[in-house]
Amino acid sequence: MPAPKYERVLLKISGEALCADTGYGINPEILARIAQELKEISELGVQLSIVIGGGNIFRGVAGSAKGMDRATADYMGMLATVINALALQDSLEALGVHTRVQNALEMHEVTEPYIRRKANRHLEKGRVVIFSAGTGNPFFTTDTAAALRAMEINAQIILKATRVDGVFDKDPLKHQDAKKFDQLTYIEVLQKGLQVMDATATSLCMDNQLPILVFNMTEKGNMKKAIMGDSIGTLVWRKTS
Repeated sequence: MPAPKYERVLLKISGEALCADTGYGINPEILARIAQELKEISELGVQLSIVIGGGNIFRGVAGSAKGMDRATADYMGMLATVINALALQDSLEALGVHTRVQNALEMHEVTEPYIRRKANRHLEKGRVVIFSAGTGNPFFTTDTAAALRAMEINAQIILKATRVDGVFDKDPLKHQDAKKFDQLTYIEVLQKGLQVMDATATSLCMDNQLPILVFNMTEKGNMKKAIMGDSIGTLVWRKTS
């Protein structure tokens, strides 16, 4: 069997990926499927870290739009990511995968505090590390947290898991004529306003030449294909061939 293309990666999963079509809560069957695929990746010897969103429980921007104080709403969203991280940890450990949750907010009873050197040590020992609570600061998204953590742990790539097959010029779920991009540069993403990651996260990746692979996680086996370097999804990096 060929070796994985990447030795250390950061996987960005949205909170909505954990729920069914209702758009709210955590679906145990979906959670179990994701955990099983993550286990298979870990068994390849890949050092795997994860940043997970909280939109299936609470989204700070949405709360702010309805009149809540933005900082308060964002902190509530951070707590939602902790719930998702603990749920994913439980599913992984039920499969025998050693997992650690590191939290940007102090919550010692249920998670470790985020410490970069400790996170690196966990990864070296083959443990899956889940980063929760974003950056620990309001006004920053979990996309930005993913870019920041990926650079701090020297990940080789960010794997952005979505519900579509990559990056399109318009929403493929609404437009049948949507065009998929196989590769894009960071500048093209920013100039076209494409929904890859938010502008702050994309700029951080561009400044540090950290590639982003956007792929469909709802298709079984795609996570492994991404790790192996198969041609799936859309690659965002410094140049296109």
